Amino acid sequence: MSQAPDQRHGGRPAWHAATGTPFLVISAVALVAFVSGSGPDWLPLLAVGPALAAAVGGPWRVLRAGVLAVALAAVLGAYNDTPGDKLAIVLGALTAVTLASGLGAAVRKRRERVLAAVRSVAEAAQHALLLPVPETVGPFQVAVRYSAAAAEARIGGDLYALVPTPYGVRLIVGDVRGKGLPAVSTAALVLGVFREAAYDEPDLLDVVDRIERSLARNLGPDDFVTAVVVGHPRPGRMEVVNCGHAQPLLLRGGDVVAVESSGHVPPLGLRALAGEEPQLQVLPFSEGDQLLLYTDGVVEARDHGRRFYPLDERVTRHLTDDPARTLAALHEDLLHHVGGRLHDDAALLLLRSTSGVAPVTELPVPAVTGGACGTGAA
Repeated sequence: MSQAPDQRHGGRPAWHAATGTPFLVISAVALVAFVSGSGPDWLPLLAVGPALAAAVGGPWRVLRAGVLAVALAAVLGAYNDTPGDKLAIVLGALTAVTLASGLGAAVRKRRERVLAAVRSVAEAAQHALLLPVPETVGPFQVAVRYSAAAAEARIGGDLYALVPTPYGVRLIVGDVRGKGLPAVSTAALVLGVFREAAYDEPDLLDVVDRIERSLARNLGPDDFVTAVVVGHPRPGRMEVVNCGHAQPLLLRGGDVVAVESSGHVPPLGLRALAGEEPQLQVLPFSEGDQLLLYTDGVVEARDHGRRFYPLDERVTRHLTDDPARTLAALHEDLLHHVGGRLHDDAALLLLRSTSGVAPVTELPVPAVTGGACGTGAA
């Protein structure tokens, strides 16, 4: 997620103010050399100016800092009657440092341009992979928060999607084993199959079965994807299929109930090895109810004392009727818990019902309708 630049010094970014630092350093060294009367001893420190300019500016800024340093060294050397050979060594050293720093600045600027291009491609890939979720979909208010552990890449292995279909709103939240480009490729595969199957298959278990067959054909033996697939076929009813993923949280009023899956359901891609098949869980979902789906990067985030993030406890503290506000506060609290930076991809998706179905007075134990999820790996 992008962040606004730090604004200081009259509204300019902080890095912009730092570009003047090399010239301040050169001026300070020259002033000390002039006042102390021991100019030759201070002149080599003028090289700090162009060296520092290489870290905060481009080659032309380094050149200007170097010219200033050489000029001041020549003036101070003449003023203090510095021996010619000693002054020549100082001026030669300042010139060499300036040229080396200019080359380093040119290389750094080139790498920055390459990095900017890579980040631009990564952002485009993320936008294509994780399509923006509207604030309102059917009878739901929706909010999403996503943070990639590889902050510079801005893309990771967590996945989510929400689509309206002829069979109601359907969504998926998942976590690909591993990181980097292989994880992104697998996430793209899962999302592509899900979006297609969600429109085609009347039964939510068949949607999961389509994803499983595709992964069985395309993944390696050690690869898998944990996921929760959710459907809302009609008002007041929510269907959940959990494939080895973290338990969704059903929020009603001030109560929180984990939607526990029945049995030990394997992740997607491992069904043929485990011999277990997921089941369809059904739970009432009335006006005002909320369902929170998340990835392991949230609940496995640790603070400095190695304590996991207590999501079920913190979500009640930040819960509101606006999913966007709830997730914004929850995400901020999560970052505070870990000390400012996550070490794993983390995704949060919060769904709130706005349909006019009569509320349920007690939180239910999710029912299991049973049924096989297809024929397994193809």
